[in-house]
Amino acid sequence: MASIIIIPIIIVAIIGLSGYLAYRFLIYDLYCKRSVNQTLLKYNIKKTPSEIIKEYYHNKGEQISHKEIQLLEKNYRQNEPEQFLAMYDAIRDKSKNKE
Repeated sequence: MASIIIIPIIIVAIIGLSGYLAYRFLIYDLYCKRSVNQTLLKYNIKKTPSEIIKEYYHNKGEQISHKEIQLLEKNYRQNEPEQFLAMYDAIRDKSKNKE
């Protein structure tokens, strides 16, 4: 008799948890990535977020690996998307100062 109540509760909990995990790790990241790419296109920036990060840290004199670039890109994309514009401005300012 208790299995009539417990089994549907377990099934609903599993479906709910898998839906939340799919949203949190897949859909949310895709939404953030789309938002950042649209912002870059809005300001007519032809570089990708990873290129911006790589060039920014290269201009600072720091060498970072491809894996670190990916981690930074995901962190900035989800938590601080405006950093891409700030880094791009710093890159642009540095290139103007060189000329």
